[in-house]
Amino acid sequence: MIETAFISNPISLQHDMGPDHPESPLRLAAIMRHFSNIGLDNKLIQLHSTPAYDDALLRVHHPHHIDQLEKLSMTRGLIQLDEDTHMGPHSYEAALLSAGAGIQAVTDIMSGKYLRAFCAGRPPGHHAEPKATKGFCFYNNIAIAAQELRFQHNIKKVAIIDFDAHQGNGTVEIFKNIKDVLVCSSFQHPFYPHSHWNIDRPNIINSPLEAFSDGDALRRVWHEQWEPALVAHEPEFIFISAGFDAHRDDPMAELNWLVKDYEWITERICHIANRFAQGRVISMLEGGYDLRALAACTEAHVNVLISH
Repeated sequence: MIETAFISNPISLQHDMGPDHPESPLRLAAIMRHFSNIGLDNKLIQLHSTPAYDDALLRVHHPHHIDQLEKLSMTRGLIQLDEDTHMGPHSYEAALLSAGAGIQAVTDIMSGKYLRAFCAGRPPGHHAEPKATKGFCFYNNIAIAAQELRFQHNIKKVAIIDFDAHQGNGTVEIFKNIKDVLVCSSFQHPFYPHSHWNIDRPNIINSPLEAFSDGDALRRVWHEQWEPALVAHEPEFIFISAGFDAHRDDPMAELNWLVKDYEWITERICHIANRFAQGRVISMLEGGYDLRALAACTEAHVNVLISH
């Protein structure tokens, strides 16, 4: 069994954007309850995340964005930051902890404490751009973790694989001109966020999928686009933006993936990690809004992380 950490924080369960908001505390609670019920939590190194520090945030986000979020956190009630994203009393602290989980995983893996990590943080991150919140996201957690690795641990070639149903526009925006970071992103198209899907850069592999595409489409993307790009890139470390909203039961998208498809893509990613990156993988929770499907897909994903 491969030593794998599960990094989260109780504060993540207190981040609440309102009773009708799809990105609710019930998402993380469903994962944690399911892992406990099946004993998967006993196979993982359980850790509480620590907050991201300012310099790590500044490698990705504009100072004004960071300052604005901090100032807004001091007000009361529920504040609308953008069309989809709201800040409640515990949201800012949760955002720092969610971003900090990836930093913690990078530090621990590079010091040899474990080989892989699943960061179950809220709010998610891949829609956040350098100067803006977007799509439920405050800070771009995976970009912050990747930059921590590159700046603090002298790792140059990094791959970020994003299989959320909604394109990780923020991640693409941040790394579109940084050739050492390969970003592979699958997403329903045309669909939210309706941006960055046609970015033309050698290190950005956008893989739009038509509505109702199933696991066969995912496999074609892997074999025709992602695997050749990853082999050519030879990444020293792999990050995953793990969105589980491509599942056929998810109410927020129209793709038809199954649990076995998440298992398959995770196996393929781990194979590349074992070949080029000494097995090092950090996965970070993004989307997934049907609680039953989210729990089952996350179980399959994490089981592969600890076994392949």
